[in-house]
Amino acid sequence: MTQQQQQHPHFIDLEPVMHVEGVVRLPGSKSISNRTLLLAALAEGTTTIHDLLASDDTLVMLGALRSLGIRWEQVDERTHIVHGEGGTLPAHEADLFMGNAGTAIRPLTAALAVIGGDYTLHGVSRMHERPIGDLVDALNAVGAQIEYTGVEGFPPLRIRRGHIHAQQRMSVRGDVSSQFLTALLMSAPLMAKEHPVVIDVEGELISKPYIEITLNLMRRFGVTVEQDGWQSFTVKPGQRYASPGSIHVEGDASSASYFLAAGAIAGGPVRVEGVGRDSIQGDVRFADALEMMGATITRGDNWIEATSNGVLKAIDADFNHIPDAAMTLAVAALYAEGTTTLRNIASWRVKETDRLAAMATELRKLGATVEEGADYISVTPPVEIQPASIDTYDDHRMAMCFSLATLDGKARRGARMRIMDPKCVAKTFPDYFTAFAAIARNELF
Repeated sequence: MTQQQQQHPHFIDLEPVMHVEGVVRLPGSKSISNRTLLLAALAEGTTTIHDLLASDDTLVMLGALRSLGIRWEQVDERTHIVHGEGGTLPAHEADLFMGNAGTAIRPLTAALAVIGGDYTLHGVSRMHERPIGDLVDALNAVGAQIEYTGVEGFPPLRIRRGHIHAQQRMSVRGDVSSQFLTALLMSAPLMAKEHPVVIDVEGELISKPYIEITLNLMRRFGVTVEQDGWQSFTVKPGQRYASPGSIHVEGDASSASYFLAAGAIAGGPVRVEGVGRDSIQGDVRFADALEMMGATITRGDNWIEATSNGVLKAIDADFNHIPDAAMTLAVAALYAEGTTTLRNIASWRVKETDRLAAMATELRKLGATVEEGADYISVTPPVEIQPASIDTYDDHRMAMCFSLATLDGKARRGARMRIMDPKCVAKTFPDYFTAFAAIARNELF
């Protein structure tokens, strides 16, 4: 927890910011961190992980692995060593608290169901409202034994030792969460001992860049997945996870969005370090959207920089590929000329909160005109941004997004924002408000 959050346990007040400029070193990617931890645990050999994200969600995964008998140690603030167990788990019984970490509970559910044992998985109340039924159905259909101990289709879960079929063809919906497919892919090598495992995707697959992260990391741990477009994935038999020795976690591209948007709105240049043109994370394409809005973007191997280039222009685009980073654009739309529409973002409704409803509610507090649909949001900026108290719904991205409403842009001035429950940023970026303050300038350059 940052010093600011300790001083303001219930809220933090952010004053208007005239100009932003500076360099931000990003925390590690949550998506890469939790996938890497599980793969390292399932691999043969010892893996040194550099720049692992230190956050609530990774602590949940590390705690679960320890409860499952996986040995790991933290060498320093940014380095962890995980001792893999070659596809087995020393603890055959465990009660696992998963917080609100979808990147932890979904892959772990699949791995535990395949390996077998007696496990319970539960989390905070919002986790028990986040769907997992499609993943459970896919696993139970091939012989796993997963039961709901609360509401059907949602955690908490009880996993018992099942009898996975020798020849598996699995099917899972792709339009609710890409984490279901990620979970099946990561567990597939544990099933494909003598026969291939084929995973078919029903309907449209959302958030495809997150599947690309999964496939990339599986390759780094020695497993190759064959693709038939985005509709079918095959894991050939005989592949086992093997440690790459050491692996580096990229900076979090979703977290980069706030600072890049700040540079695009309020002068800049603002540079983020830890992601660049060759990142494996799809959310680096957020910078493309800022370019569409008129910002100047430059890219290096391990950095991206944003600078304002006049008043931002409204856009109307499909953001199914980068739903998390797209939230930042909804607030950046306050500084654009015209109405900005973000489409194909129905997955917002099953995240840490119902993000479509939450974003619409909080943007209206600022004076914006907002149209909220089943899978889209349209934002027309106010003549003047109004000061507001922003409810964050225990959602880290709501807190970080609305810090941007304090910025003075070319089109309109920012306003004083009270961000409620600022500690929610600990899910992915515990020091966010300190990093945001570091680029803020209250004099014009």
